[in-house]
Amino acid sequence: MSQPVQRPPTGNTVPAPTAQKTDPLSYYQPIPVTIQPLPPKRRKWGWWLVALVLIYFLAPLRTNLLVLGTDRTEGVNIGRSDTIILMSVVPLAPNVVMLSIPRDLWVTIPGYGEQRINTAHFFAEAQQPGSGPQAAMNTIEANFGVHVSRYISINFDGFVEMVDAVGGVDVELEHDEGGLTAGKHHLDAGQALAFARERYTSDDFHRMKHGQMVIRAAALKMANPVNWYRWPKLLAGLSHAVQTNLPIYDWPRLGFAVLRAALTNTIDSHVLDRDYVTPTITDEGADILMPNWDAIRPLIVDLFAP
Repeated sequence: MSQPVQRPPTGNTVPAPTAQKTDPLSYYQPIPVTIQPLPPKRRKWGWWLVALVLIYFLAPLRTNLLVLGTDRTEGVNIGRSDTIILMSVVPLAPNVVMLSIPRDLWVTIPGYGEQRINTAHFFAEAQQPGSGPQAAMNTIEANFGVHVSRYISINFDGFVEMVDAVGGVDVELEHDEGGLTAGKHHLDAGQALAFARERYTSDDFHRMKHGQMVIRAAALKMANPVNWYRWPKLLAGLSHAVQTNLPIYDWPRLGFAVLRAALTNTIDSHVLDRDYVTPTITDEGADILMPNWDAIRPLIVDLFAP
C-alpha cells in the first residue's frame, strides 16, 4: 500500500487564522453616565413642631375644672370648701366660664345624704385624707349633671401668698361694698383676702362675686407683659400652696386660655344668687339655701353643654 506523498507548501498558501480573545461588552455601545450626589434630605421638623404647638393650644377640648377654697379652723386640719367655683375652659372658645356655687346650697352628697354642699369636702377628708376634692367633684356631677375630672384646691394662706406674688390686685367697684367705697382700689394680699371673704356688711352672694373679681384681677395682671417677671415667684407659690390633679402639661394650655380671656374681658362670670335659690331653715335651725332646679338646670345647659 502506497504512502501519501507530502508536498512542501507553496508561496500562495494562506496561514490558518489564530483564535483571538474578544470582550463581549465591546459589542454594546457604551452609554455615558454622569454621577451626581443626591441632594440632602430636608427634615421638616420645624413645621411639625409648629403643628404640634397649635394642636396643643387650640385643641377644642373642654376642660371642666372645680376650684375649691378651703378654710381650716384653728386646731382643725380638715377644712370645708367655703369657695366653690365651677369653671369651663375651651381653648378655641372666646370666653372662659365661671359659676360660683354658694357654700350653703342644700344638695345630695353621694354617700352622706342631704347636706350643705361645702360639707362634701369635709366629710370625705375626715374619713380618708386627700379624698375631699374627689367627693366635691362627685357631688357637683350628681346634682348639676356636669362631669368634672380636674380640680384646684387652695387654702386661704396659699391665696394670700399668691396674691402677694403678683403684687396685689386692682378692683373697681360701682357701689360701696365689701368694706370698700365705690371706685378703684389697689388691694394687697391681706386686703384681697378680706374683700373676698367679707360677709358682715354684705351677704354670701356678694362674697362670691368678690372672689371672682379677685381672680379676674389677678389673671389680668399676670397677662400684662410688664408683670411677667413675677411669674417665677407665682409658680413657686403655686407649687406648695395648691393641691391639684391637673397634669403639668395642661397648665400652659389652660393658663393661656384664661389669660387671653382676662385680656379680652371675656371671662363669663355667674353666681347662683337669689334668682336660683331660696333661703330657708332646717328643722335643726341651720340656715341653708334650697336650689331652684327649674331655674338652675337651663343655666347649666347654657354654660356647660358640650
